[in-house]
Amino acid sequence: MDSELNTTYITIDAFDNVHVYRYVYFVIIFTAYALIICSNSTIVCLICIHKNLHEPMYIFIAALLTNSVIFSTPIHPKLLIDLLSEKPVISYSACLFQFFMFYTLGSTEFLLLAAMAYDRYVSICKPLHYTTIMTKTTISVALVLAWLLPACHITVAVILNADMKLCDLTFKGLFCNNSVYKLHCESSRALSILGVVTLTNLILCPVIFILFTYSKILLISYRSSAEVRKKAAQTCLPHLIVLIGIVILSSYDIVIARMESDLSKTARLIMTLQIVLYHPLFNPIIYGLKMKEIHKHLKRLFCSTKIM
Repeated sequence: MDSELNTTYITIDAFDNVHVYRYVYFVIIFTAYALIICSNSTIVCLICIHKNLHEPMYIFIAALLTNSVIFSTPIHPKLLIDLLSEKPVISYSACLFQFFMFYTLGSTEFLLLAAMAYDRYVSICKPLHYTTIMTKTTISVALVLAWLLPACHITVAVILNADMKLCDLTFKGLFCNNSVYKLHCESSRALSILGVVTLTNLILCPVIFILFTYSKILLISYRSSAEVRKKAAQTCLPHLIVLIGIVILSSYDIVIARMESDLSKTARLIMTLQIVLYHPLFNPIIYGLKMKEIHKHLKRLFCSTKIM
């Protein structure tokens, strides 16, 4: 199987109708990737440097933004290379690595948002117990599990994919997502069951937990003072905006795989680009504008730069 993985190359069919505009797409994706790295890294650095941001909420935000940078790295550089290639190809082993990174880091976002929701719940609903509950140990365990649980689930999927025989060597997507299953000679029941388990454990359960947590926060805030309601709105709204965006984009990924034959290449290209560009690009903007302390430090940073 190792020799088969090393010698099997897949042709990427998504760029056939964009060669006329490939340099335009190249500039757009390159600019977006540069902005993703710079914007996310800037906020992560600010959180690391300033001690008043060394709080659980900001640590989870830093983890989420770091995850966005890592998420983009296996995908965007390959997209740029493929846009300039006459015949884009990828080895099956590299395809499985891209599949692993995409779904592991994508699932990590849901678990990190669940950890943020719990942090906000404790902060607003149990403020007197906040320091005893949200300890360094609690934060460390939450961060480790956020990356470890998805990695374990997706590793099993990659191993099962590696054992599948390929009958089609033409891939219709931009990068290796669940459309890779269409390359197999036959469908795998084990992969289907694992997909349902993974979807339930890594996406549905965190989303249900987040919605339940924020409904409790909303209920308690409604019964509390105006100050508590303001605090809840300021700190919870950015997380909810990010969650809504990620849920919509995850739905895109499922729709693209299920309706592949019904979508034109242009529609598939636009929808897939939104999946890999939207949340890594807009998450730092949302947190930079909506989180008061982060916005304050960003304002100081750019104002001092202008003066210099």
